[in-house]
Amino acid sequence: MHIGPYALANNVFAAPMAGVTDRPFRQLCKALGAGYAVSEMVTSRRELWNSLKTSRRADHAGEPGPIAVQIAGTDAAMMAEAAQYNVDRGAQIIDINMGCPAKKVCNKWAGSALMQDESLALQIVQAVVAACLPRGVPVTLKMRTGWCQAHRNAVALARRFEEAGVQMLTVHGRTRDQGYRGEAEYDTIAAVKAAVRVPVVANGDITSPHKAREVLAATGADAIMIGRAAQGRPWIFREVAHFLATGTELAPPLVAEVRRLLLDHLQDHYALYGHFTGVRSARKHIGWYVRDLPGGAAFRDRMNQIEDSAAQWQAVADYLDGLGQRMDRMPVGAAGASLDAGQEVEAAA
Repeated sequence: MHIGPYALANNVFAAPMAGVTDRPFRQLCKALGAGYAVSEMVTSRRELWNSLKTSRRADHAGEPGPIAVQIAGTDAAMMAEAAQYNVDRGAQIIDINMGCPAKKVCNKWAGSALMQDESLALQIVQAVVAACLPRGVPVTLKMRTGWCQAHRNAVALARRFEEAGVQMLTVHGRTRDQGYRGEAEYDTIAAVKAAVRVPVVANGDITSPHKAREVLAATGADAIMIGRAAQGRPWIFREVAHFLATGTELAPPLVAEVRRLLLDHLQDHYALYGHFTGVRSARKHIGWYVRDLPGGAAFRDRMNQIEDSAAQWQAVADYLDGLGQRMDRMPVGAAGASLDAGQEVEAAA
């Protein structure tokens, strides 16, 4: 599978998640089998580009390509400028966010709110494509099935986006109104796939290798994208890729491997965020890893009181050492975060 000139390792992708898919997490997902990973969304507001949050999101040092950056905003000229800004900083693919349901994004008419204004959505796509085309940078787009149940316009928009030059479309099988509630539906994704010639990626509720195969069969999509199910379970990418290629399931990872993965991830995390911010922002990742493990809830409560990164790292090492004395492998299906109804990931700022 290709996006423009870039050949992808496989058709199992890591979804962009604000506050989650930073460079250390993307590198981890790619190392564990993701054929492609998109960054957290970067704002199109120029006055925020020098903020610490945006500078971290635009940091791709040492990241294996292709480097894909998602941008969010509501003004066509600003979005074009944001695309150029990120290309100058190493982006090889620009992804337009029309899928985020977070209120703090949609209240500014960005993210999936743009699907209500088809004219503006098309203007943004045209401007971003025009900015990227001379640089040889492909433009992709992620959207939902529509704004609400009564207004599912993904198919109509997909046709217009393809005509405007978008080279890949990802569709999350929910409307904006649904947020992450209920179950994703795949009929609309299948309809989008039937309506366009560019690759289509199916997203939403893909939590296992078997579900990945079912979604590909139901939609005819070219690839699948996994988001929340990878939180605390980044090895899901190799599990899915292996199953799709061979029809056989991999054994759960060894506890010793998970210990190494998590401890290395924490060191990369601290290096990016610093030891003060890093110890706090790492808590969610650690919590996702241990949530379904023996004694995980009690350990998470203790770990959330730790303010020192070295002490946090050692606490995780000690907990996993103790777990390894009781079992060789992770429990089947262990970890993998879920969002409760109404809960949303952090939005771009």
